Amino acid sequence: METVLERILGSAALDAETTRPPRLLAAMRHGALNGGKRLRPILVLEAANLFGRSDQGVLEAACALELVHCYSLVHDDLPAMDDDDLRRGQPTVHKAFDEAAAILAGDALLTLAFDVIAGEAVHADPSVRLRLSRGLARASGVGGMAGGQMIDLESEHLDRSEADIRQLQSMKTGALLRYACWAGAVLADADESDLHCLTRFGEVTGLAFQLADDLLDVEASAETMGKATGKDAEAGKATLVGLWGIDKTRDELARLSKDAETLLEPYGERARVLTALADYIVKRSN
Repeated sequence: METVLERILGSAALDAETTRPPRLLAAMRHGALNGGKRLRPILVLEAANLFGRSDQGVLEAACALELVHCYSLVHDDLPAMDDDDLRRGQPTVHKAFDEAAAILAGDALLTLAFDVIAGEAVHADPSVRLRLSRGLARASGVGGMAGGQMIDLESEHLDRSEADIRQLQSMKTGALLRYACWAGAVLADADESDLHCLTRFGEVTGLAFQLADDLLDVEASAETMGKATGKDAEAGKATLVGLWGIDKTRDELARLSKDAETLLEPYGERARVLTALADYIVKRSN
């Protein structure tokens, strides 16, 4: 995966007539090639593998999703958003470069993602590539990640119900994780029942990821996380941890872990890696 991302973000990847401003490219690379769990693309790969597809096209689609995720982090770190100086233990893009470069790098990563996912290597059928592109647009746009981020910002220092918080987290965090599992199944031409099952698995995984993330913001150190912690409470963010407390949150994580395992039971040993990923999400320490 890192090799493909490196190629996609390499100055030699485009034809000779295309110009890539070196500073913009450097800012994009800083935001995308600085490590990370690569959870979303791994979910794409493993969801596709569950139904027998594992090739370069799936890897390209997985990297397209990761480009969207990296763009979101570059923008989330900006002073107008979460205002973070560190990401994965390194200076954020606006600190390593400047705010204008970070904004443009995020814009360029997002648009590059759609260039990649529309490529013929992803799937031979153009209607499938269109379906994947439209799904990615919806998961990352106003009804998905970006919309969830807006609701999150508007929720600071306000009382929100459990339903409200679940909705914003389903959009802000869950949408891309849900898309990852759905897209992997689409790439492998899975039938509708399997698509429904993997989409539900993505929903469960998305909520578990956000709950674990919110717990880590409360309990983990900045050194462990590679970024500042305790910022949710400081900013008055609406979280389920804040609403429920730590013990109830842990109970809910255990329930979600069981739900994920149950959803994958029909696939047996074929789902071993996906099951392990769900377990990792629940128990992760950074």
